[in-house]
This record gives sequence, C-alpha cells and structure tokens, in this order.
Amino acid sequence: MPTGKRPQAPGPVAPSATVPVRGAATVKGKEPPAAAMERHLNQLVGASLDRRRLPHEDLEQLRQLAATAAGRGTALRMLVAEYLTSVHQVWTDLSGTGRALELEELREVGSALLRAIGEGTVALTEGYETAHRAAIRGEEAMRREFVDDLLDGRTDLGRLAERAERFGLRLVGPHSVAVARAGKPFGAGDDTTRYVEGALAARFTMQDVLITTKDSLLVCVSPGAVPDVPDFFATAVRSTVDEPCRIAVSRPRPGPSGIVRSYQEARSTLDLAAQLGLTAPRVDASDLLVFQVLGRDRAAITDLVATVLGGLEEARGGPRALLETLDAYFASGCLNTTTARRLGVSVRTVTYRLTRIRQLTGHDPTDPGQRYILQTAALGAHLLDWPSGPLQPSE
Repeated sequence: MPTGKRPQAPGPVAPSATVPVRGAATVKGKEPPAAAMERHLNQLVGASLDRRRLPHEDLEQLRQLAATAAGRGTALRMLVAEYLTSVHQVWTDLSGTGRALELEELREVGSALLRAIGEGTVALTEGYETAHRAAIRGEEAMRREFVDDLLDGRTDLGRLAERAERFGLRLVGPHSVAVARAGKPFGAGDDTTRYVEGALAARFTMQDVLITTKDSLLVCVSPGAVPDVPDFFATAVRSTVDEPCRIAVSRPRPGPSGIVRSYQEARSTLDLAAQLGLTAPRVDASDLLVFQVLGRDRAAITDLVATVLGGLEEARGGPRALLETLDAYFASGCLNTTTARRLGVSVRTVTYRLTRIRQLTGHDPTDPGQRYILQTAALGAHLLDWPSGPLQPSE
C-alpha cells in the first residue's frame, strides 16, 4: 500500500544499462552507439516524470544507431531485442514509476512510457529499413553499372573481370549470350525476371550464369562449357511470359570482349529473325549466318531481288500475295496441300499462283534447280522490306 513517502528521484541511467552494442567505436561526426542509447534511456526517465513525448532529436539518434547496426550486419530482430532488454533493465529505476503514488498516476506513467518505447522501437525499425533499402539501391546501381560495362565493352577488361567476381560471374573461357524479347519490356526485379533467375539458380550453378535486363531485353550470359543453359533459359522464359516472345542465342566466344560481341550478335539475330518473318520462338545466330552475309552486301541483294522477283510487280494486285505464297511454299517443304492450309486457300489457288510466279519471274519454284534462287531472293526481299518499300537501285 502507498506509504505517503515519495522516493528520491534517481540520477541519470548508469552506463551499464545501455544496449550491449558490439564495435561501438566512435564514427567521425556521430555519437558512439552506447552513448546514444544511454542518452535515449535518460530521455525515457524524463518521459516517465512529465509524460512528454520523445523529442525528434532523440528519435533521429535511434534511427542513426539502427543504420549503423544495419551496416555492421546486425539483424533487425537482434537490434530490437537488445533495445527492449535494455529498457527492461532500467524500468524499475525510472523516476516516474517510483514517484507514482496513486493507481491512476501509475497508469499515466505506464501509458507514457509504453508510448515512448513504441516510438523508439519504430524509430529503430525505420532507421534500419532505410539503411537496408539504401544498401540495396547501392548494390543494384553497382550491378547495373557492371552489366552495362560488360555488355557494352566500355571499360578496362582486366578491371571488369575483377568486378565480375563480386557478382558471381567468372569470365574465363568462352561464353554465349541469350536474349529474350516480348511485347512487354523486361525489367530488373519484375516477376518474370525473378522467376527465370530462380529457375536457373535451382538448375545450374549461378556462379557461372548471369541473368539481367538491358534495353527491355532479358539477358542470360552463360559459359559455353554448359550448353544446356540457353535451352533451359528459353523454356523458362516461354513458360512465364503469357504473350508471344522470341529468344536468340549467340555463338560462344572467349573472354570479356567475347561477351560483348556475343550480346551484339544475339540482339542482331533477334532483329534479323523479325525482318525475315521467322515464326520459331527460338533462333540461333549460327543458323542465320547466311542471311547476315546477304545483309552486309545490300547492293548485291537489291540486284538479286530486283532481277529475280521484279516481274512480280506486274501481277494483278501487286507482288505481295505471290511473295507470301512463295514463303509459305518453302516453309511447308514445297508441299501444295500444306501451303494451302497455311494460307487458308485452296490447293488449286496455290497451283495457279506458283504458275504465275514461273511466268512472271522466269524461275520455276517446283524445279529443285531453280528453287534455291527464288528462296534466296524471297528472303532478301524481307531483309529489304520489299514490297512495302521500293527497291533502291545499286547504281
């Protein structure tokens, strides 16, 4: 029962009551963690006496203390546990609880202290999470800079190899690059990127595989010694993307400079497959080498298209329908019935169109000896975007 005698208010909290923080060395311009916690506990003494809220400066010190702990790698749960343990150790020494004579007064003191301790806990959590997010952003920025340097080849190769180790990638030996493109751009951290990265991590050693994004593409860099990675990457992408997408795979090349060239080759293969109107969801650069050779000599391919297919412009309605028939005919293995099914027309229509092509071009698509010339010219027409655009004469 209350005796009517008020106990003497204790002095400042003893240093022994502070949170047992490891490595409490003074940081230049900042208070040591132990001293900051002691100051906060003294603020709790004041809160118990006059029921005041904790000052902004005290809460900011707790946020800085939590940021320091996050930088040392201390878990948030350990930080909060140490804080509550420290408060518990000094609870009975808090002046307000000792001076409270009536039950209502004791309730007021308890309410003020619980509010102050709650504010302190929230401040610790805010400081920790802010530091954690800043660390993640810093890591992401470093990773993005590394990826850009790796795929663009705009930094010292020796230094690049050293930085690659930080992100779990060894640049020794040949590497191939696979890129995926869909209607919706791929982004770092989106659901598809995380799923594909997780799928490859479960299947392969991620020390050898890099999954990243660049210019709206999903990129996979993998060692040539593990040839299954591009196939698995393509399967994982197709299984998670709910829209048409295409994957292109480069040829393996050695060293960091080889990765740059492989990435450029994979991207150009994507563009070339789109120009050629290929429907396969995956294309390999090695399969399109002949078309890359054709594309490099634009004058020669223009002459070929104009010479072999120029006569189709005399067809009623223009050359487009006959050129589409040629594409479908070659894609179906030169079978009239399959061609008709692809085009949604009758077999008789296909036969008529093939006859018109022979009459207008002088080349018979049913003749094996002349078929290759027509097919090469048809592919060249796609490279030149003809007949949508006019052919530019070579002279």
